[in-house]
Amino acid sequence: MGISSTLERVADGRPAWLRGTPGRLVGLALVVALVVAVVVSCSGGRDAGATVPVLGDGPDAGLTGVRASSDADGGTLRVVAGEVDSLDPQRSYAPGVWNLMRLYTRTLVTYSPTPGETDTLVPDLATDLGITEDNGLTWTFTLREGIRFENEQPITSRDVKYGIERSFASDVIVGGPTRAVELLDDPANPYPGPYQDEAPDRLGLPSIETPDDRTIVFRLRAATPDFPYVLALPSSSPVPIAADTGAAYGADPVSSGPYAITSVDPQTGIVLDRNPQWDPATDEVRTALPDQVVVRTGLSGLERDQALLAGSADVDISATGIQRATEARLADGAGGDVPLEDRVDEVPTGAVRVLALPTDVAPMDDANCRAAVAAAVDRGGVQEALGGSADARATARLWPAGLEGGPEEPDAGPDLDAARESLAACGVPDGFSTVLAVVDAPASIAVAEVLADQLAEVGITAEVRPLPAASFYARDVGDPENVRAQGFGMVLASWTAVVPTPSAFLVPLVDGRSVSRVGNTNYARLADPAIDALVDTAVAAGTDAGAARGAWREVAAAAGATNAYVPLAEAHLQVLSGQRLRNGLVMAPYGSYDLATAGVR
Repeated sequence: MGISSTLERVADGRPAWLRGTPGRLVGLALVVALVVAVVVSCSGGRDAGATVPVLGDGPDAGLTGVRASSDADGGTLRVVAGEVDSLDPQRSYAPGVWNLMRLYTRTLVTYSPTPGETDTLVPDLATDLGITEDNGLTWTFTLREGIRFENEQPITSRDVKYGIERSFASDVIVGGPTRAVELLDDPANPYPGPYQDEAPDRLGLPSIETPDDRTIVFRLRAATPDFPYVLALPSSSPVPIAADTGAAYGADPVSSGPYAITSVDPQTGIVLDRNPQWDPATDEVRTALPDQVVVRTGLSGLERDQALLAGSADVDISATGIQRATEARLADGAGGDVPLEDRVDEVPTGAVRVLALPTDVAPMDDANCRAAVAAAVDRGGVQEALGGSADARATARLWPAGLEGGPEEPDAGPDLDAARESLAACGVPDGFSTVLAVVDAPASIAVAEVLADQLAEVGITAEVRPLPAASFYARDVGDPENVRAQGFGMVLASWTAVVPTPSAFLVPLVDGRSVSRVGNTNYARLADPAIDALVDTAVAAGTDAGAARGAWREVAAAAGATNAYVPLAEAHLQVLSGQRLRNGLVMAPYGSYDLATAGVR
């Protein structure tokens, strides 16, 4: 087969997010294909000879410490992943891909590489964590000197602004986080994004000012003390205006980090090589030890586990954890001289499964009926339906385990007598019937059926109604009018905050002012002025972490007392380190080992 027909075959076979990849990348893919195939082969590749030891360090060694610490550079880090939604930093909404983007994108601030503190922020492109003198309404950042893109162009405040502006172009840049849009846009005069900006002076988004190349000022619609966490998302990374190709930018994004994407191919994967313009003196986060990073994408969970077990992969960045078959091997003590359990870290995900009881749907508009449901729920049964303690942790708190300072754990188990008393107080001593809306997925349906059986013990009949995953959150339960019209008295939902802060977790769920007509996340339609006032108090605590945490704890406790939400369980992941992985540090926000500090020697 000739080189031309081979190129056509490779291009035609690329997934949608890779179509339109520039020719230089496709050509490079062919050049490196043989090398990559060797690197990721089951033999372990050129860096994994028979003399390479299997590293362990014990269970959970990467949570509060670092697995197999090393400062040796060189070699190829071999990464496996599921489907990649986009390599465009403004278009991805996948934590695993965000982990990969730490290698080729930098942001004003980012997550810390310090063990046990990976959910806290440190400066990255900026010299500090930002300055606010009005409780989080206005934020000012100063960029470091000497930072450049891979094309040798200096990174300026204007590039940071432009990267954020791209997210406003909802007709072109779709799929990524929109929190910055919510905080920076003017509803009375929405900014259309840079592709429709026809202003002669092209000043761009008015709420972001760039008085000089190193200064950037954000003026938010409302005080937001945790705004720097929004700036840690890859969607807030800089993009050089001249290199922006719109919807096709993900095919060849310009690097601001220690590596640049040099090849993308559906068979051989994504290849990243060192970016010679990256200056380690300007980067206190990334160690960039490997010479090259190779990412095999589109693998199933079992295929990813097999690659880690066989020694042909070092890190799985999918953020989904190991599969049941691999868990069974852990239980059997497999692994030879180094038991597999010594290579595993159990990671809380922040994804809390809740039973929302819409307060505007009868009989859930009565607090006593909601209390009856809450009292009848047995979280142990829910945990078993989710796979047991290895996959889920039962919780009665409206607060993820990874966040410190939450309310006390109030769960004392089911109390059927109390449930019956609450039903009597609600005026339905014999129970009632309602519809339990659930996403059409095996695990969710299993939980819903367990809950229906539990509620039936006190006379509550819950019709489990599976709904399509594609429309569940956006329209079926995200549209308050549809919820009322369909009589959804219960909604089984899973909620994860986009950033690891109490406000990001609680406000979308419990602030009555957050209820929206489309894509609503206040699934219970909880609209309590007293809770809204507590939210305002917590926001007013500003950047005083101690005061703010206590105030948010009061918000969670008050919302929990309404029984509008019945927390059930929080998903946990068991992540397996590869045989050669050095500096295995669990990056909590991304549910995997940090690629920015990982090594193989």
